[in-house]
Amino acid sequence: MTINQMREWIISRPRRTKRLMLVTVDFFSLIFIIWAAFCYRFDKLFVPNLEQTLFMVAGPVIAIPIFVKMGLYRAVLRYLRERALWTIFIAVSISSLIWVSLVFLTLSYGASGIPRTIAVLYWLGGFCAVAGSRFAVKALLRGRSGRGADKTPVLIYGVGDAAVQLADALHNSPDRQVVGFISDDKGMAGMDIMGLRIYPEGNIDDLVANVGIKEVIIASSAAGPRRRRELVSKLGHHGLKIRLLPPLADLAAGRYLVSHIRDIDIDDLLGRSPVPADPELVREAVEGRTILVTGAAGSIGSAVCRAIAQANPRKLVLLEVNELGLYQIEREMRRHGFPVVPVLGTITDAAMLARTFREHRIQTVYHCAAFKHVSLVEKNVMQGVHNNVFGTLALVQEAHAANIEKFVLISSDKAVRPTSVMGATKRWAELIVRHYGRQLEEKAARGVYSSVRFGNVIGSSGSVVPLFKEQIAAGGPVTLTDREMTRYFMSVREAAELIIQASTLSSCGDILLLDMGEPVRIRDLARDMVMLAGLTVRDEENPTGDIEIVTIGMRNGEKLHEELFYDPVGVTPTQHPKILRAKPQNRMSAQVPAMLEALRQALETGDEQVVRDVLFGELQKRRDQQPLTIEAKLQPDTTDLPRHS
Repeated sequence: MTINQMREWIISRPRRTKRLMLVTVDFFSLIFIIWAAFCYRFDKLFVPNLEQTLFMVAGPVIAIPIFVKMGLYRAVLRYLRERALWTIFIAVSISSLIWVSLVFLTLSYGASGIPRTIAVLYWLGGFCAVAGSRFAVKALLRGRSGRGADKTPVLIYGVGDAAVQLADALHNSPDRQVVGFISDDKGMAGMDIMGLRIYPEGNIDDLVANVGIKEVIIASSAAGPRRRRELVSKLGHHGLKIRLLPPLADLAAGRYLVSHIRDIDIDDLLGRSPVPADPELVREAVEGRTILVTGAAGSIGSAVCRAIAQANPRKLVLLEVNELGLYQIEREMRRHGFPVVPVLGTITDAAMLARTFREHRIQTVYHCAAFKHVSLVEKNVMQGVHNNVFGTLALVQEAHAANIEKFVLISSDKAVRPTSVMGATKRWAELIVRHYGRQLEEKAARGVYSSVRFGNVIGSSGSVVPLFKEQIAAGGPVTLTDREMTRYFMSVREAAELIIQASTLSSCGDILLLDMGEPVRIRDLARDMVMLAGLTVRDEENPTGDIEIVTIGMRNGEKLHEELFYDPVGVTPTQHPKILRAKPQNRMSAQVPAMLEALRQALETGDEQVVRDVLFGELQKRRDQQPLTIEAKLQPDTTDLPRHS
């Protein structure tokens, strides 16, 4: 029988048979150890008498019940850990003491030929036999996935509790072999954990060259987004796979197993650290309320729906013009058990909106619907204005007529000093929401109308990330509009959670800002995505790389750097560390109806250039006609001015 046949035969036996086999091996091994001890002691082939034979048999008879009690026959030998040696040591020690006590209480001074040294030899030999038999079986059964060429050499970045638990979990992995730890703490370099060496960070290149490292797993809580980006940049030219261990908080909550590692994603490299949602703020905004989400099938709208679904709303009304998207998000939401109402339509249909508000008694609106592709809206000015400006106006007016309690506009950083049609329409939408909010505030009426402004969302329909993924999958090149262009980014899930929490913190007319962290250079983002795909960037330093990154020039309406606020001095914090409140700017609120009328007349002309001129010029005109206070005259105010490029 070959080793492989023996292995398969053992594995195929029933669990009870395997235990019986192990008990039998222990029984005869312990008898053999005692007999071998006699042979060693008397320096000859020992032939025991009857009394000595009985005492030899007494050894395993005493030991096996103790082994059973201490769980030595419950262990699955294929996954036996080294810490089992301590349990074996205790079990053998206890059984040896009892056996020795029996021998020397029954016999006086070894009169029947049982020397005292036999006890020591039995204890040592018994431990070696019991432990050795188990680890030998483990080696046999695990031989197929042992340390062979088919295992991927892995380095673990980090030396904390999570890193040690991960190394322990991967100890018996059939496809990975942990060869060591990497630490940026120079004092730890050269030390061992679980028999694995801790290497300084500077040794990564040598390890890749000499050991053939194929994968690095980040298991350090100190490795924030900036550090991860540095690692990706450093390791990228080696073509290494970089993976990430979920945070210990997620492991403790049962969302992952400690052996569950995932590919590092572009979300993990953002220049910011996510803050867990405040459950009290989310609960106050959602629980027991009837909520309408416009653009419910979009990237932001669907994420808002998912966040709402976790907080037990009374009813969720989904407004969407995309039939397939509405069908999909409705099916997903119905799994949560609360009533879900799909409404197929557009925000420009005032009659449909009035009917929806009336029939479902909406309490809260999250207005996510918008045309948001900068280049497409730039080429379709009329449709962009009709949807983003007058669609928002229709929605706000019907919400106002229905006396809803809370209206939240999802705005964009492109609304700040906009140079694109999309950004300008978003700025007009902010002014509409603020105007109606001011009306409610002046009348002391019920309702809070506010806007939430933030930057790009990873993976959203308007984000550059899906485009880069497509270009990388196609073999490149990855196209940039400018090498120095920067943007703010956050994950879609965090954006949705922050939107809902911001709605709890808002007052009438507020513009709340989501803290986006540091802006990310788009070229760095492109390089990171290429490296995360396991590829290398082709440039002057690496002419044989896989993917080239080329610059094609900025398009109409694009800005080199986006901004989140007009006046950083006027930004104040809220009780949430990632939500800020912009300085109130209400001087133009009364002029909004006249401005909208001018824009409507321009739209009716059907002349795109006229619409564009009014869109970017009407605010300037109205501001110039409005008397300024002495303080305002002393300091030029560009707060409400879109800039036409």
